[in-house]
Amino acid sequence: MHSDRRNFLAQAARLLSLAALASAFPSRAVTRIASYPFSLGVASGSPRADSVVLWTRILPDPLDAQSSGNQPYAVQWEIAEDEAFRKIAAKGTATALPELAHSVHVDAAGLRPDRWYWYRFMLGDAVSPAGRTRTAPAADTLPASLRLAFASCQHWEFGQYAAHRHIAAEAPDLVAFLGDYIYEWGPYELTHPASPRRRSNESMTLADYRARYAQYKSDPLLQASHLAAPWIVTWDDHEVANDYGKDRDERIDPNFLARRAAAYQAFYEHMPVRLHALPDGPQRYAHLRIYDRYDWGRLARFHVLDSRQYRSYHACPSPGRGGSSSVTNGCAELADPARSLLGPEQEAWLMEGFASSKARWNILAQQTLMARASQVPVEKEGDGRFWTDGWDGYPAARRRLLDGLVKHEAANPLVISGDVHTFYAADLKPDFFRPTSAGNPIVATEFCGTSVSSNSRPQSRTDQYVAQNPHIRYGRSDRRGYVSMEVKPSGTTVRFQALDDVRAADSGVATIASFVVEYGRPGVVRTG
Repeated sequence: MHSDRRNFLAQAARLLSLAALASAFPSRAVTRIASYPFSLGVASGSPRADSVVLWTRILPDPLDAQSSGNQPYAVQWEIAEDEAFRKIAAKGTATALPELAHSVHVDAAGLRPDRWYWYRFMLGDAVSPAGRTRTAPAADTLPASLRLAFASCQHWEFGQYAAHRHIAAEAPDLVAFLGDYIYEWGPYELTHPASPRRRSNESMTLADYRARYAQYKSDPLLQASHLAAPWIVTWDDHEVANDYGKDRDERIDPNFLARRAAAYQAFYEHMPVRLHALPDGPQRYAHLRIYDRYDWGRLARFHVLDSRQYRSYHACPSPGRGGSSSVTNGCAELADPARSLLGPEQEAWLMEGFASSKARWNILAQQTLMARASQVPVEKEGDGRFWTDGWDGYPAARRRLLDGLVKHEAANPLVISGDVHTFYAADLKPDFFRPTSAGNPIVATEFCGTSVSSNSRPQSRTDQYVAQNPHIRYGRSDRRGYVSMEVKPSGTTVRFQALDDVRAADSGVATIASFVVEYGRPGVVRTG
């Protein structure tokens, strides 16, 4: 086995062992700290009908990783049925280990289904802010509604996090974050007026990634969004490196797996997620699984995907480089049926999730635009120019997924997406080159959110993409924001929420487009 892969497996094993140790209580853990320790706030997520993950990190100064010291801390936690914490549902002590950046993950279990709870952490006399969270409805119930907000792509240097202020104000039942929670690099810099801009201060080590998360999570508006509701999360490329795929980055760095392992650990340290039990077999440490499914009673099933860790390498890359490019159908690799964006194991898991779902709505929470988005006009099959980092770079895998929705009769599929910094609403069908017909029907509806703050392309180019791809029914790239949804048994309403000015923390927000998807009738219907 190659040495970098051995090192990655060892680091993955160590992370899982540390996470298990943190649930114990070492006698040497200290019980107080001189400075207020909850500078990064608190968060909750991964809700089940009887449990939810609670998170915090002990760090007095968000810009100084040494401000926590090197000793473990005994952190008390409690979760209550009332905001005043008079009726405690569960409580305990967790250990904040320095090996895990003094992060705390509590899987609060034994809770009642379909209930709001309040939670907090204590270290000595210091008390964290109180977060609001909730459990999912019981498996055999049909809730009247689910209010969901989803977002992605929040580059620190490109704007304020006003989108999160408005998400918090909406007080949804659930927030889905679809990747690029951090960017691994800081602002652009110019080395010379005649030189192109280049990225600065790029994260390479565990310490680098920890510092980047601490910077982002110090933002009070982002903290407010975490306080408002539980989150379900997945990652995209910038939690590690731009356009990486599997074990290869743009530079084809032979030590990339060590970097990826550091980035994955930092992600775990800063997100309210569970680590899955290890499977049996020789490859049991080969991956850090993030894909998962969450049921909201019989109303909705979330299939949360990972399109980075297991994918085939990008098709037809530039010589000596990894990462994405834009190619025509002259790139023979595009049509290779063996290529996968999710990997065989995750594809099989997804098909099983479709087949077993009893939900009225099946929501695929995933990273990037699924609809075909040719960059040039398409008059016949074989035409087009496609960006290879997204689903357009893996058309056979996309076809398998869409065919699987039909084969397993997954009810009312909705795809929610991010990554491309653009609002899109699109009809999804197995063959995008053929007109919609009885043999090529619309099988799912996609809503793609713009970025929280990251830059995008000019609107004129997006207008061209919409014109060239008639199944894309709406596109808007000149505004930043998030997406708000309400899922009911009879239908789902969707609002594209756009900020007035991403540079202003107090920016207003407006609904720039709204849609409805009726039960049993896939496809985009614009209502406003």
